[in-house]
Amino acid sequence: METAHIYPGAYSLNSYITVKGCSEAIDFYKRAFGAIERGRLVMPDGKIGHAEILIEGSLLMMSDENIEWGNKSPQTIGGNPMSFGLYVKDVDQAFQKAVAAGGTAVMPVEDMFYGDRVGHVMDPFGYKWMIATHKEDMSFEEMQKRSDKMFSEHKSMQP
Repeated sequence: METAHIYPGAYSLNSYITVKGCSEAIDFYKRAFGAIERGRLVMPDGKIGHAEILIEGSLLMMSDENIEWGNKSPQTIGGNPMSFGLYVKDVDQAFQKAVAAGGTAVMPVEDMFYGDRVGHVMDPFGYKWMIATHKEDMSFEEMQKRSDKMFSEHKSMQP
């Protein structure tokens, strides 16, 4: 049997994050998002060189920070320009679970103009999670109309 060109359980595009305290991050993701650990490879110094978890069926790969290899965590670089988008069946429940597990509420859960109910949580390791439940299908044209209406009603939100 021929080996597939994509790693088993992965997709063609996957997220791979660097974390200061990877083992603790895995524990947090288990508590906050019900993550399932697939496995980890431990380096001779005890740090995690590679780990894999599944969240809502999606693969997230990660490793401990390793400055010598150029892998720096958000804490080391002083921030992070990316965030995760996580769709769940009940955003209100998932948001509260993530906060109870040690995440920080960044934006409370609310219905958005684009058809999702959304809240934002910052995890203790410097990654922001947009947790959402999709409520209404619509075209980009309808989303644009609703966006234009929202910005026209809320002048303070304009750039």
